[in-house]
Amino acid sequence: MSEQRSITVALVGNPNCGKTSIINKLAKSKDQVGNYPRVTVAVQQRITHHQGWEINLVDLPGVYALTTQTPEEAESRDYINARNADIIVNVLDAGNLERSLFLTTQLMEMGRPTIFLLNMIDEADKKKIKIDIKSLSSMLGGPVLTMNAISGNGMEELLDSVVTVAGQSTPPTPSFIQYDSHLEESVQRVQKHLHDLHPGEEMDDHQGRWLSIKLLEGDDALLRQEEEHAHLLELVRRERYDLSRDHGEECEMLFADARFGFVHGLVVEAVEVTPDANARLDMTRKLDTLLLHKVMGIPIFIAFLWLMFQTTFSIGEYPMDWIDAGVSIVSDALDDIIPPGMVHDLVIDGIIAGVGGTIIFLPNIVILFFFMAIFSETGYLTRAAFLMDRVMHTFGLHGKALIPLVMGFGCNVPAVMATRTIESDRSRLIAILVNPFMLCAARLPVFILFAGAFFAENAGTVVFGMYMLSIIMAMAASVFLNKILPQGAAEAFVMELPPYRLPTLRAVIVHMWDKALNFLQKIAGVILVGSIVIWFLQEFPKEINWSINYEQAITQLENEPATVERDQALHKLKLQQGQEALEKSYLGQVSHTVAPLLAPLEFTWKDTVAILTGFVAKEVVVASYAVLYSQGEEATEESDSLREVLAGTMSPLVAFSFMVFALLYAPCLATIAAIRREAGGWRWAGFSVVFSLTLAWTLAFSIVKVGHLLA
Repeated sequence: MSEQRSITVALVGNPNCGKTSIINKLAKSKDQVGNYPRVTVAVQQRITHHQGWEINLVDLPGVYALTTQTPEEAESRDYINARNADIIVNVLDAGNLERSLFLTTQLMEMGRPTIFLLNMIDEADKKKIKIDIKSLSSMLGGPVLTMNAISGNGMEELLDSVVTVAGQSTPPTPSFIQYDSHLEESVQRVQKHLHDLHPGEEMDDHQGRWLSIKLLEGDDALLRQEEEHAHLLELVRRERYDLSRDHGEECEMLFADARFGFVHGLVVEAVEVTPDANARLDMTRKLDTLLLHKVMGIPIFIAFLWLMFQTTFSIGEYPMDWIDAGVSIVSDALDDIIPPGMVHDLVIDGIIAGVGGTIIFLPNIVILFFFMAIFSETGYLTRAAFLMDRVMHTFGLHGKALIPLVMGFGCNVPAVMATRTIESDRSRLIAILVNPFMLCAARLPVFILFAGAFFAENAGTVVFGMYMLSIIMAMAASVFLNKILPQGAAEAFVMELPPYRLPTLRAVIVHMWDKALNFLQKIAGVILVGSIVIWFLQEFPKEINWSINYEQAITQLENEPATVERDQALHKLKLQQGQEALEKSYLGQVSHTVAPLLAPLEFTWKDTVAILTGFVAKEVVVASYAVLYSQGEEATEESDSLREVLAGTMSPLVAFSFMVFALLYAPCLATIAAIRREAGGWRWAGFSVVFSLTLAWTLAFSIVKVGHLLA
């Protein structure tokens, strides 16, 4: 135990047991939570203080076992086995105690000081489930506490217990599970051999017993770890063979049966379920009968999605106009205050145009994630995943890929990380590579801008259609990848359906605030920097080899008598000068170099600029258009907004083609980095970029050509 009054506490439990909510409550943090499994897929840490102790809270990924079958299981087990945590807090779902205790039996074998925390005790009370805490504590060999992570009841008791255990010179360790005599004899023989190999303090009794059990279970990672000890491995092989021969079952099944037997006996002894406990279950079944209906389930799901996008656009229109008006007021005020010059142009045409052109989409982001929070907190998001599972299998996607794909509607980066829950490397790789096709929140402003500019009367339906197209393209990409990647073994998939819950106001607000803050941080970071860079690239070089002497021509026209014809000629000449300045700027030169590749799609060099900047982050696409079209008379005198300016630059057909291209073309830099890390190298990150670019170009080209043929 640390002598510096600081301690590390790891929270371990099944997926969706409420670990992240507990840490949020203890540390006053706002990490993402949800009423679906595997919100946490990587180790996360938060700090809190209590009674003079600094407590480092570690949120380990939710797991059902401590094997190495999945990356999250391996990560949790390695963290505990390395003794990085001083105390383990085993979080159990009080309403589903029997299911939660299987993981507990494996934690007990690791012999670490453990506090057992029954979370969601309020739900157990509603179900009329009575738990004998004293009896449970006696059988588990450690303190048992109760908590409601939503209300915070039990929070002080948990922190008190952590400090108490931390202050003990000999902290309590959980009880051993006593296996039958044959298993125990095998464990002791292997344990004795291990002690001979690791004498003294290298390995204590708990470590030796745990390692012996895992070796007898045939744990691949630990068998490889001990491969230099040939006599040990031979002993393990013989013990496994003898146990399987004598009992007629695989050795690992014998241990699993013994653990389930321990759990069953513990539940019979300490848990009492009244007949009323089935009432809530009946309500869940009634709702599931409708929402998971084989015929009606998917249409209901699609109707919910349509309602979400239609509301996002129609209600969001009002605050968008307010923000747009506010940006115009700020721009006009700064236009009067800052004297003409480079600083004036940078602020008005660069920063205000870029940032102001993007921030107006904040209301849409907030409304969209209000609905996502409702779906998540009620438990419907997991049911949607269950519904789509059958469809996904048709396209060769693993059922566990659905939660990462749904998360991709928010951001592709955590969604790619969430594929860690998939055991099969092949299925996981496919899920990673199709995830960037899901329409993330960063792309949403692009579609809102284009839908409002070109399809104003059906804007909500068009945005809904883009979401549907993103799902279809992810499925189609999965079919293709299934054909080109070597086949693997078929895997079973059982999805846990959490109970329906009424979403709390705090959870919904935190979810919306988190997404809004993330959007504002991007505006203050990458979009602000991007707007400045784009402005500089289009302003320089200042020395331009003009095709004609504009100054002389303009002066000559201005000296002529004022007529309508003269004013029109003067206006046209100034526009021509501005256009030539843009085309000969650094930005124009780069874009003209790349533009031929996109010319078959009928995209202009300005569209090319927006696409190139989108490689950094998709939100910058809108900022790029805002900066580009803030130049010249076209944006300030003849138009009221970016949407109106943009509507005059291309046909609806080309606009739709651009939307499809923006939906599919290369992931942003952060997603590319996540793919490299999760897929195991730059090879697959590069493949993702080339694959998505090829698909985007081909589909956009087809839309333009077929559209012209049908026109």
